[in-house]
Amino acid sequence: MINEERLKQFFLELAHIESPSRREGAIARYLQEKFEALGAQCLFDDSAPRTGSEVGNLVVKLSPSSRARVFLAAHMDTVEPTDSPKIIFTNGVFKSDGRTICGADDKSAIAIFLELAHVIKENKLSFPVEFVFTTCEEIGLLGAKHLDYSLLSAPFGYALDSVDPLELINKAPEAIRFTIKVLGKAAHAGINPEAGINAIKIASEAIAGITLGRIDEETTANIGTIKGGKATNIVPAEVVVEGEVRSHNRETLKAQWQHIISSFEEAVKVYPRQEKDLPKIHYDKVKDYPLMYVSEEHPVIKTALKAANNLGQKLRISTTGGGSDANIFNDKGFPCVILGTGMKKVHTTEECLPFDEFLLAARLSLEILKEVGG
Repeated sequence: MINEERLKQFFLELAHIESPSRREGAIARYLQEKFEALGAQCLFDDSAPRTGSEVGNLVVKLSPSSRARVFLAAHMDTVEPTDSPKIIFTNGVFKSDGRTICGADDKSAIAIFLELAHVIKENKLSFPVEFVFTTCEEIGLLGAKHLDYSLLSAPFGYALDSVDPLELINKAPEAIRFTIKVLGKAAHAGINPEAGINAIKIASEAIAGITLGRIDEETTANIGTIKGGKATNIVPAEVVVEGEVRSHNRETLKAQWQHIISSFEEAVKVYPRQEKDLPKIHYDKVKDYPLMYVSEEHPVIKTALKAANNLGQKLRISTTGGGSDANIFNDKGFPCVILGTGMKKVHTTEECLPFDEFLLAARLSLEILKEVGG
């Protein structure tokens, strides 16, 4: 029942709408117009002041008078570059002209949802589905973090925001981000270096003692930026280090964070204290996103497996090392797993979308709705 040409057209229209994070207004208006033309109810929440977006998250009730039994979620924003995108379809693949992203992440999912809505209305189907479109996913899952969850009536759902349409992701790590500031003391590096305390040296000694990269099969840690110093002839008085830790095990995550901060504390201790109690460190740690785990016995997974089987396909249940809106949905009490749309090489100007995989994702999504509705 999927109209292939219409699905292609939806994606092309969406891909040509620029919607980098915090500038989702145009795509939100496009979606509102399309869905309201089908008689759907479009509800925007009040998250915009907290996310910095032009618009709030959008929840679409395809059948406003009935309670939804499943939701499908996608994010409206993309990474950059997005300036005047030119998207082409050649040899069965959508791609850009090489100057910008293609927009498959996550407009391929949005196009699928539009096509599903048209199929449902055209065939007078009573599938109990609602659609969730979030803002600012690419800059910290901000839309999902500030979504008004009282707008949702469905108990569980699917986020279409991955690569392989035959892969179902039910596990994702918890992640923290941290900033550590080392405070030393400035001095002339040539005339009186003894009077200074080199913050970069302290930070380097601390980092040298930290285990980074893949800690174990469930945990990774990274230091991604180091900023400090003003000139080669000044002993640096300050350095700021930023990094992250991810793990599927909360205790391991906690232990790795303690390992990191202890290394900095030990590096500071070896220096004699000077006036103002220097050197010293300040640190800030925030939870980037929570742990995600959905049992294979949950209906959200069993339904998807049955739907794939109906199409003569087999879904692989797998784990990811990244975070998505699904982490937040689960944390808020709405079990949600991740499905793919066929998108490739995302976050690059080589991003592309093979239509055969895109179409399979659309057909699987429709089959899932049939299973839920049945």
